[in-house]
Amino acid sequence: MHIDADAVMWSAPERERASRPLLVLLHGYGSHEGDMFAMSRSLPLEPVIASVRAPHSEGAGFTWFPSVDDTSSRGASADARFDAVGASVAALVEWLDSTASTAVGLLGLSQGGAMALELLREQPDRFGYVVQLSGFVFPSEHAGDARLAELRPPVFWGRGTHDTVIPESLINHTQEWLETHSTLTEGIYEGLGHAVSDAEVSELGAFIRSRL
Repeated sequence: MHIDADAVMWSAPERERASRPLLVLLHGYGSHEGDMFAMSRSLPLEPVIASVRAPHSEGAGFTWFPSVDDTSSRGASADARFDAVGASVAALVEWLDSTASTAVGLLGLSQGGAMALELLREQPDRFGYVVQLSGFVFPSEHAGDARLAELRPPVFWGRGTHDTVIPESLINHTQEWLETHSTLTEGIYEGLGHAVSDAEVSELGAFIRSRL
């Protein structure tokens, strides 16, 4: 499995990327790289932004792993999800290695937010910060967790009070995990569902800017 390099949307041509930090955008379930790239106009200008397409087709879009609540005949068992997550993480690491970027931040929405945290767990020393929007961390042990508990990298976690997509049990687990494995900046937005608000974009933009 590989990331389609031709599908990556960049905010700058290759000749203008050298020596600039990289911000990688990871979209949610059934979405695509263009949806996330639309957010780039509201983000800090210093990083080069790369919006990446997930490797699996899902309806009119793409996905990183089968949905947690997918009970269809495709077989979205827990083992299948974890296998797909591992394969997607490996594909993203391979693609990141090809960029030769040394200063990298991650911004993921929903399922992309879960992927951002899995990348952080896979390579704790690689990423300068993570922005995780309406997402979660998988309730599993990972070899990188001990290192993260030492490093406590900066993570912005934004979520709405009316988000009914992510189960409460996963929200609670994510809260506990982030408090012990990151330096957490938490944004909770009253009345917001499984979405991103203008206020949230403003606050995550300030968070990113403070890490550059």
